[in-house]
This record gives sequence, structure tokens and C-alpha cells, in this order.
Amino acid sequence: MNLEKNVSPVSYKNYASPVREGVLNQIGNTPLVEISRKMGPKKRARVFAKMEMFNPTGSMKDRMALAIVEEAEKKGILKRGCTLVEYSSGSTGTSLAQVCAVKDYKIKIVTSNAFSIEKINHMKAMGAELVMIQSDDGGINKKLFTEMIDMARAMSLEPDTYWPDQMNNYDMLEGYKKLGQEIWEQTKGNLKTFVHCVGTCGSLKGVSTEIRKYNKNINIVAVEPKESAVLSGGKPGSHSIEGMGAGYVVQHWNDGLADSIQQVSTKEAITMARKLSEIEAIFAGPSSGANLVAAFDVAAKLPENAVVVTIFPDSGFKYLSTPLYNLQLEEF
Repeated sequence: MNLEKNVSPVSYKNYASPVREGVLNQIGNTPLVEISRKMGPKKRARVFAKMEMFNPTGSMKDRMALAIVEEAEKKGILKRGCTLVEYSSGSTGTSLAQVCAVKDYKIKIVTSNAFSIEKINHMKAMGAELVMIQSDDGGINKKLFTEMIDMARAMSLEPDTYWPDQMNNYDMLEGYKKLGQEIWEQTKGNLKTFVHCVGTCGSLKGVSTEIRKYNKNINIVAVEPKESAVLSGGKPGSHSIEGMGAGYVVQHWNDGLADSIQQVSTKEAITMARKLSEIEAIFAGPSSGANLVAAFDVAAKLPENAVVVTIFPDSGFKYLSTPLYNLQLEEF
């Protein structure tokens, strides 16, 4: 992409392509879009977002799901007749269900009422069998994730069952290497800072490790919920930014991974996601809002020609029933 000023803000490099066979071949090669100066601080660096809602299920998790399944097949731990079991807030479960549908594996997903009904229905539509764990307060917290993980672990003891255990799975990093490569190529090596939220931390780790191969001095900023700022040394709490903030320090995280950590509240994330839709016509989820809040904060401290890249992990269509886009529900 030409990063000169006054050019088209959208990069179609590596996106427009000939017809490809099968839905799994549509994963990746997503556009990079510049956020206009109608949003954010008046004086700031240029902010670009990787539009991961262009993946088939509307989520960046398609990348890791394909990598997890194909790496397990290569290792011989996922074979014909096996059932895949996983815990998920929804996007990973949907992406894994998509891959399993194409490859003819049965799949069972442990999930919760804390996550949007759109995600629940999407997983079902892809053929997943769901096991529901109730959240005591309807929020996302350490207790909920612990219960979901314990249930998946128990289910994994059944014969002919494969449990990827995404929080501790290193195969997913293969899926995010390509994402890092795409970002580097689309910015033509002009990337200054990469900003991204921490869920499993697989995408932050995979992307940052890859782009630092090209330039070890790229600044990496991690994003976590203000209500559950455990990476910053705070106490776990309940929040409603789906896709991030498990409430404990996850396996893929280490203190040297990011140069700094930004805390964003649920209210800030939702408010920014709404503005993104209203002003830029980009329909994205709450973690996209959180990422953009943090990216603008970082960009305000950099020269106006510097390049900051963040990720919009998924589509707003996954959250139509939630307080993010159901404006009859104003509590968040």
C-alpha cells in the first residue's frame, strides 16, 4: 500500500484474488484500512486497522482455528472419527466449527450465557454441540473461564476426543504468523507501533513475534480491560468486552512481549465501537473499540506521519443483541 498522504486509505494488496476453491481458502488476506482524522485526537499519528471481519465467519479466529486443526492432523492427534472439544466465548468456537464442518469432524463447544446470542446461534448453525455454563452475574470473569475450562477438560477424557486447549495451544501461533506478514507487507515496512488486545494472547504473540523479525524496534502495546487489569498487576474483575480479558495471566503472555499495556473500560470500548460505526461506517465488535481507544492514545504521542496498526478482530453482527448495538439496553 502506498502510505503517502492524500491517497486511498484502503489497501487491496493481497486481498483481491482469483476465485479460490472452498471456504477455508478464503481465510486471511484481509484489507488494511486507515481511520480518517474525523476520529481521534486532532494531532496524532496515522492509525490503520486490519479488517479481520472479512474472514469467512467474520472473525480473526478463523486463522487460528485452521492452524490448530491442520497442525493436529499433521501430528496424528486428530484423526477421522475424532470429536474436537473446546471452550470458547464464541468466535473461536464458530471458527473451529467451520473447519470441522469442512473436514467432517464432530465438535462440542463449552460456552456461556455471558456471550452474545448471535455467537451461540452461529456455533449451532455450524453444527457444534453446545454445553452451556451459566455466568453468575452475566459478566466475563476468571471464575467463568475456570468453570468452562474444567468442563472441557472433563469432556476431553472421552475416547477419540481432541482438546486443543486454546489458552495453552502453540499451534495457533502458526495461524497468526501470516497475519503479521500481511501487516508488514501492507505498511511497506513503515510500521512504528502495533496495538492489540489480549485474550488467549495467541494473536498478540504471533503477530508481534513475526513483525519483530523484520524490525526488532517495533513498539508493541497490549490492551486489557480496565475492570480486570491483571497484566498490569491489578485484581481480576468482571467486564463485558468479549474476546479479551480472561481474568488471569494466560500462558502465552510474558512480560517482555509488550513494551506497554493500555487499560480500556467496557464503557470506553463500546462508546468507541459505536462511533466507529456511525462515523467510519465500520461495523465491528467491542474488542475493536477497545483496540481503537488504545491506538488513538498511543498515536497522540507520535509524529503525524508515524504509522500505528491495530486489529478489528470481528464483526458487529456478532453483537446485535448486546448493549453494544441493541440501544434499548443502555447498561454497560
